[in-house]
Amino acid sequence: MTSDPLSSRKAEHSDETPRVADLDDKELVSRALDGQEAAYGELLERFRRPVFSLIYRMIGDREQAEDLAQESFVKAFNNLDSYNPNYRFSSWLFKIANNHAIDHLRRARLSTVSIHGSPHAATSEREEETRIVLEAQDESPEQEIMALELGGEIEEAISRLRPEYRTAVILRHIESRPYEEIAEIMDVPIGTVKTFLHRARAELRDALRHLREE
Repeated sequence: MTSDPLSSRKAEHSDETPRVADLDDKELVSRALDGQEAAYGELLERFRRPVFSLIYRMIGDREQAEDLAQESFVKAFNNLDSYNPNYRFSSWLFKIANNHAIDHLRRARLSTVSIHGSPHAATSEREEETRIVLEAQDESPEQEIMALELGGEIEEAISRLRPEYRTAVILRHIESRPYEEIAEIMDVPIGTVKTFLHRARAELRDALRHLREE
């Protein structure tokens, strides 16, 4: 029995068609703008946890963070045509999420934040330990680097930081975002990001001095 050449070509073409999960963010945005629901679904799946994580660590309320994360995606998807592909999609999305968190903090005048473990964990039994690295300004190997497990006292110290310092600390030391992306998210120059981090580290070192002396 001979094989159908047309069927073979279709199969080969199908194998060469990339899955949405294999596409980069910008291609997903392009397909979403073309009305492909699968692209929207992949963007949501790809960024749902990081967006929730950022907001949750900013405001410290899981239920509110879930609502704000949903609002962030709704706003992003409704304004997808305003995204500039010359920049990272993640930066654009995180900027929306961060603005939602900042607005919530201002409205509620919330001054506490909980960063106990990672909200990425599926269950409380499997909560990941979250750590923050308090680095010297130039981050050279010769400078002292201290890693402290986030506990109640450190949570309290972070909660007292100004919102912009808190955002910079979370994005850099918890989410491990590069300076360039943090600058895009916060809409400030890279030098300003480094200033925020330098001042935040100084405040945290001062607040946690007793832990370093133990």
